[in-house]
Amino acid sequence: MKLSPFPLEQELGMRYYSSDTTGIGGKLRSTAEDFLVEEIPVAVGDSGPYLICKLTKKDWELQHAVKELAKRLGISHRRIGWGGTKDRHAVTSQLISLYEITPAQMADVRLKDITLEVLGRSQFPLSLGSLKGNRFDITIRELSGEDIEGQIQSVTGTTSAGLPNYYGVQRFGVIRPLTHRVGEMILKEDYEGAVMTYIGQSFPDEPEENRATRRIFYETRDAREALHRLPVSMSYERSMLHHLINRPDDYKGALKVLPPKLLSMFVSAFQSWLFNSALSIRFDQGTAIDEPVPGDLLIFENGREDHVTVQNQAIAAQHIKRGRCIIAIFMPGSVTATQGHSGSAIEHLLEEQGIGPGNFGKAQDFVHSRFNGALRPISLMTPVEALQEEDRVRLKFTLPPGHYATTVCREYMKTDPLRMI
Repeated sequence: MKLSPFPLEQELGMRYYSSDTTGIGGKLRSTAEDFLVEEIPVAVGDSGPYLICKLTKKDWELQHAVKELAKRLGISHRRIGWGGTKDRHAVTSQLISLYEITPAQMADVRLKDITLEVLGRSQFPLSLGSLKGNRFDITIRELSGEDIEGQIQSVTGTTSAGLPNYYGVQRFGVIRPLTHRVGEMILKEDYEGAVMTYIGQSFPDEPEENRATRRIFYETRDAREALHRLPVSMSYERSMLHHLINRPDDYKGALKVLPPKLLSMFVSAFQSWLFNSALSIRFDQGTAIDEPVPGDLLIFENGREDHVTVQNQAIAAQHIKRGRCIIAIFMPGSVTATQGHSGSAIEHLLEEQGIGPGNFGKAQDFVHSRFNGALRPISLMTPVEALQEEDRVRLKFTLPPGHYATTVCREYMKTDPLRMI
């Protein structure tokens, strides 16, 4: 394995690469068309109160696209559901569900760089996970490494054996990777800290004017001045500032003006940070990605779960080698305590943050979303078709829901994560 030299990846718990190559460098998303994502959808019926449409978008963040679509239809954005959150600077297609909307209403909607195709109806709304997976066709440009072809072949062999199944940088925010820190503060019921982080923390890749405004707000708490300075496009921050102008110091209320799904994503991002960090701690200890140790949790192909013991350790290793099961880490929530070999690392991280199961329970009441905890495989395995085309490399592969294409790309590129967003 190889350590990442990049501070941002270290901050987000993504400290290792699986392969030892130096990387081909390069840049993702030179154009939106360089990052193509096609959702593998669930089956669609022909009856029910939910209209199912195929949404194809270019250079749109999903939450903003849904909000604008709801505005054009004159409905609450809460009536629109989807199975997965897709990349912003990309061309993506996915299914969405709309409650009590007709095809005629959809036909009247016109949005730049968005197309909508009615596919059918359903008795139930789409929710996170309502998809079979995603197909990716990604072009990497501006290559900088040596022996590109040799490195591609080396890494492609590794992708079939298994890569660290990290949550990608975009899980934490693209230009401003801070969603996990906002989630941490919500879990601690530090609502003022959550608001000040979301509105007031600036990052180098933002326009200087926006960074200056964020700094001023962080230092002065002057919501009116910040609202005057922030551009109209920052609709979430502006909504929070409007609330603070009308109800000063009501930071909890300011957070509640955000869409519930966005609030839920903050807390989930903190769980993702826990997973990334615990996985890297495992590698710190010298344990290989396919090496079971007593206490590890296993997920089998049929969904059965089991623990590794001293007695079954050798058998578990054979099952993993033959692809019958995979090692997983449990991301804690409100119902089940931390468990498994990596549980002690997560417990230590939670103790450092002063967070326990009760905090997740309180967050459920605040966000109106459940955080029970979940198992996630530590290894991402997928066949990759990697083609060198003159001065660029093209990667084609398919991933299950919740897995990140940039986790595959970073293994080939080994470059500054800001060149992958």
